[in-house]
Amino acid sequence: MSVTASMVKELRERTGAGMMECKKALVATDGDLDAAAEELRKSGQAKADKKASRVAADGRIVIASDGSKATVVEVNSETDFVAKDENFVAFAEAVAKAALAAGITDVGVLASELLADGRSVEAARTELVTKVGENISVRRAEIVESGGPIGHYIHGAKIGAAVALEGGDEELARDIAMHVAAINPSCIDETQVPAETLERERRIFSEQAAESGKPPEIIEKMVAGKLAKFLKEITLVGQPFVKDDKISVGQLLKNAGARVTTFTRFEVGEGIEKKADNFVEEVMAQVKGSG
Repeated sequence: MSVTASMVKELRERTGAGMMECKKALVATDGDLDAAAEELRKSGQAKADKKASRVAADGRIVIASDGSKATVVEVNSETDFVAKDENFVAFAEAVAKAALAAGITDVGVLASELLADGRSVEAARTELVTKVGENISVRRAEIVESGGPIGHYIHGAKIGAAVALEGGDEELARDIAMHVAAINPSCIDETQVPAETLERERRIFSEQAAESGKPPEIIEKMVAGKLAKFLKEITLVGQPFVKDDKISVGQLLKNAGARVTTFTRFEVGEGIEKKADNFVEEVMAQVKGSG
């Protein structure tokens, strides 16, 4: 049977594939829309599989919240250009909402969760790979939950943080989330600093102080002072508040009769080994190849 423009249009709306791909699939399946859609899904998966080995270290952080909990999700692309694409943005936001609704942080399990439009996360991801031509991955998800106020903040779609409080209000929680996004504390307070980290820093400070040649009791005070400074720098409550450095986050919380019960912070691509492109070498290779 002949393939009409309306059939191509319907298949495009169903699958998100390109016009020529839809037409070819309809011709190959003799106009059977269901079979053509299945054919496109298979080819989309094949393309996604081919791109899966490519490093996706760009992307965006998205946060979904329902008031009692917030889900922070990182969805990666290969380039910032695609990270700003409306299809990519819509997919990332849909994934965050699905993760929030299901309470899922395991991205392997999340892949089979259904989005609001009825597609699974994996099916939507595969279709998006075909549409944008880059490897797309749902890298990680974290849930912050509390009976108290929850605040979240995203900076430029690249850094996101969520904070749960006991006491205080949502405005304070958002301010603390903004601080976490900007300053990146390692933990809430010194009780959460690993013993091996403290021991390592103590050893380093002791070795540095010993070189001064000062008496042991002075060295002990020097080490204690440096350790105290180190703890203030890495703990949330010890850091100067980002919106007013005359007060620490700990004092800000104390004044509000609040405390942070948990927080999480994601930054796009952190920990991913990115390929370092050498533009000069690339151009030289092209010049030599054309000679």
